[in-house]
Amino acid sequence: MQHITGISRNQMTFVSLECVISADNPIRFIDAFVEHIDLKALDFTVRTLKTEGRPSFDTKIFLKLYLYGYLNGLRSSRKLEKECIRNEEIQWLLCGLVPNYHSISDFRKQNPLGLKKLFKLFVSFLKDADLIAGDTIAIDGTKSRAHNSKKANFNQKKIDRHLAYIEEKSQEYLTELEQNDNQENSTNITNIQAKIERLKTNKINYELLAEKLKESGEPQISTTDEDARALLVQGVVVEVSYNIQAAVDNKHNLVVATHTINRNDLNALGAIALEAKENLQVETLTVLVDKGYHNGREIDQCKKNNITTIVAHPTPGRSKESATQPEYLVAQFQYNKSDDTYKCPQGATLKTTGRWHKKSGRTEQSGYQFKKYRTPACKECPVKHLCTSRTGGREIDRSEYGDAVEENNKRYQENPKLYRTRQEINEHIFGTIKRQWGYNHTNLTGLEKVNGEHSLIMLVYNIKRAVNILGVPDLIARLKTWKSPYKAKVWLFLKWTCFKLFSSSFGNQFVFAN
Repeated sequence: MQHITGISRNQMTFVSLECVISADNPIRFIDAFVEHIDLKALDFTVRTLKTEGRPSFDTKIFLKLYLYGYLNGLRSSRKLEKECIRNEEIQWLLCGLVPNYHSISDFRKQNPLGLKKLFKLFVSFLKDADLIAGDTIAIDGTKSRAHNSKKANFNQKKIDRHLAYIEEKSQEYLTELEQNDNQENSTNITNIQAKIERLKTNKINYELLAEKLKESGEPQISTTDEDARALLVQGVVVEVSYNIQAAVDNKHNLVVATHTINRNDLNALGAIALEAKENLQVETLTVLVDKGYHNGREIDQCKKNNITTIVAHPTPGRSKESATQPEYLVAQFQYNKSDDTYKCPQGATLKTTGRWHKKSGRTEQSGYQFKKYRTPACKECPVKHLCTSRTGGREIDRSEYGDAVEENNKRYQENPKLYRTRQEINEHIFGTIKRQWGYNHTNLTGLEKVNGEHSLIMLVYNIKRAVNILGVPDLIARLKTWKSPYKAKVWLFLKWTCFKLFSSSFGNQFVFAN
């Protein structure tokens, strides 16, 4: 009885790369998809043919390599270069070519816009392939750790704290310097003077950083990656991160829109919802969103663009007035749209003068207008002490987005079953990307480049989903019949190539005959 034995390592074998790759291998779809499109039309940096020197690689080579890499958890350019040598699938995909890691890395850095447009194009293909319904989507976001540590992120408070420490230590060293000077200890004097000079340099650097922060108009600044921001990740945990926004269709949980921002979700709804509507090319759209996105301005923007929002209403917080009891919170006051008044729980009517007041925000865009509502009945109300501590009585503010917010809140109350599908639609996507694939951080710097990488990740996720739903042969078959707006001009190229071959083959004969 013997163990199973293999073949001799010295035995010669004759196997083509084509025979190694099965018909249902996803790389066949990657190859077909990239060859199907015109990368120049998508604003990719296309390498032109040289007349002298070493020929360059076709841009499609790098795109195929990155699609394969991200599909298989490989995004390091050095690792991808190694895989080109030892991986049979990549050898088939690239026809045995081995680009160096510098060229591989440059492609990703130079083509963020192209990757963004490629994602959008693939959404168009999925819709034409009947894999996207395009009527209801769920929107959510997740944080991706930036290539910038907390130590390299500053706000004014942090800078002031460093400057105060420098001032304190400087005084200590000056006192120590004076003592050693009296004792004529030259060695200690030299060391202390060096420390003081370092503190002076650090002080100048922090003062320059404070000026830069003031000029930027931002509440914080990062030194490694200027676009990265300290964001609330979970609970009270803060990380220097980017916020990946994703809109997911409810039919097969495919991503229909994505972009990355450097702020939290509160002001993000309008932009991602509009992007999804544009990518899907639909007139109307319903979006399901959690309470972190509840913002009057954003909800109103969606309303104006025929986007129906179902955003969870945040749990009513504590009133600014400590005397206000739960039964007298703003939510308990009924608004009458016909005469623009509020009715309080005691039946009194609160009216407005019609004057608009300005509420300033951190930025000009985040500010809004509002009206004040009051009633003289508060003065004689027996439960005034339960409602307000203001001498003049209860006052209610209503923003310019009040109508849109109330309509949204009503839809949320009336559609609990539909809203519960939100988690089923989109939250598993981030679990797949971050936990299974390990894409919980980025090594790129700059919002534009990070956007490009995250578009690539979402594109690969969609490819994976589409392959699982239809299978590779069926997906390729639908690709061949797809009328892409950026289809590669294959036939024109073939005709020109054939003409050149014909001319070179018979040109000498024609000259000889003459």
